[in-house]
Amino acid sequence: MNNIPTIKLGVVAVSRDCFPESLAINRRKALIEAYGKKYSAADIYECPICIVESEIHMLQALEDIKKNGCNALCVYLGNFGPEISETLLAKHFDGPKMFIAAAEESQSDLLDGRGDAYCGMLNASYNLRLRNIRAYIPEYPVGTADECADMLHEFLPIARAVVGLSELKLITFGPRPLNFLACNAPIKQLFNLGVEIEENSELDLFEAYHKHDGDPRIAGVVEDMRKELGAGNQKPAVLDKLAQYELTLLDWVRDHKGYRKYAAIAGKCWPAFQTQFGFVPCYVNSRLTGAGLPVSCEVDIYGALSEYIGACVSRDAVTLLDINNTVPADMYRESIAGKFPYTQKDTFMGFHCGNTCSRKLKSFCMKNQKIMARSLPEEVTDGTLEGDILPGEITFFRLQSTADNILRAYAAEGEILPVETRSFGGVGVFAIPEMGRFYRHVLIEKNYPHHGAVAFGHFGKALYEIFKLIGVPVEEISYNQPRSLPYPTENPFVK
Repeated sequence: MNNIPTIKLGVVAVSRDCFPESLAINRRKALIEAYGKKYSAADIYECPICIVESEIHMLQALEDIKKNGCNALCVYLGNFGPEISETLLAKHFDGPKMFIAAAEESQSDLLDGRGDAYCGMLNASYNLRLRNIRAYIPEYPVGTADECADMLHEFLPIARAVVGLSELKLITFGPRPLNFLACNAPIKQLFNLGVEIEENSELDLFEAYHKHDGDPRIAGVVEDMRKELGAGNQKPAVLDKLAQYELTLLDWVRDHKGYRKYAAIAGKCWPAFQTQFGFVPCYVNSRLTGAGLPVSCEVDIYGALSEYIGACVSRDAVTLLDINNTVPADMYRESIAGKFPYTQKDTFMGFHCGNTCSRKLKSFCMKNQKIMARSLPEEVTDGTLEGDILPGEITFFRLQSTADNILRAYAAEGEILPVETRSFGGVGVFAIPEMGRFYRHVLIEKNYPHHGAVAFGHFGKALYEIFKLIGVPVEEISYNQPRSLPYPTENPFVK
């Protein structure tokens, strides 16, 4: 995947000067060795220059991990740890950071071999709060070398998203379509997140597109599209236009990223797009998103932001879908009831016109946009990639600044069922436990738009930690709560 960061995690061991330094040294060595056995040693860097016991050591370690290209930090308490120096290290490191601690090894070594890092984590957390430092602390942050190695590995997708957001430019084209207030986008919170935004007119995009008329690279892109589509190439006449549009977007990103390393696009696709450009951009959106450059539909700025976070976490294609329609009762009875552990209200159909990457579809072909073609000439609505989405685990999620300018987020794990949709567009039958209650008491109650980002796998744990780490208030992070845990707005008398 292009357009997402590679993380190099610097591991710095710390030690309280009244504890044996050897505890921190040996436990750090054991952690690095355990990580190398289970995962790729290239992910991490062992800071060898010192064990941090003082502010001077802190500066030495900080310089070393920066010099060695680390863009994320693990502060490892090999023993109780120096609460001031270790939190100053986190304060002055410009990037995501985590704190973990060593468990005691043996009952036979609880005199000079006892480290008390279990206690030290409490002081570390207190000092982090005093200094207003956001740091990732795992669910249970004290462990053996093997357990701490797993914690390091679980931090990588979290760190990728945080680093990515800090270097991201969101590029938009056009105002949102009429009657599209649901995807409102107060941009103040984007700046609070460290994201840059460049807002452009549809005319800017239209001009740039025509500057690519006759671009010699078009033929090569068309050939790549033909290979991807195979037998699904049902609209060959539109490929030249789509290739020209793809090159337009790629060149725009290249020329407009400025000092930022990564980009995402919130693009216009109706109502005037198809009549002026002569196609719909869905297939191009699917190709770029599949390559790691998310392109959201309908100028959904926070949708593009959410997709980018999902790409960083999963290192895979993501998609943006409407939480669209109910599953008909006869489809539920025939294909789901008794075969899967879901009620009908747990299910729904996720749909968009044709923006899902081809490798996430069971079969696919290029068609025209059926809804638009009801009121427009069919030939200007060509360009969707249609097919049922592959069954498997998914996470439906979204980060949103709502109309009141408060950051909110949700994540709900579920699956796409192997059920034929009998419908059109890029579409799938989704099942999320307690979706009916989630729909009412999160999506409706908290005024989320109908667009949700979809990551192909279960990533709720990482997403929840990312949302916390970037500053979403914990009370504003929602998930599909089990029936035993009512929502605050849920009527207790409903059976």
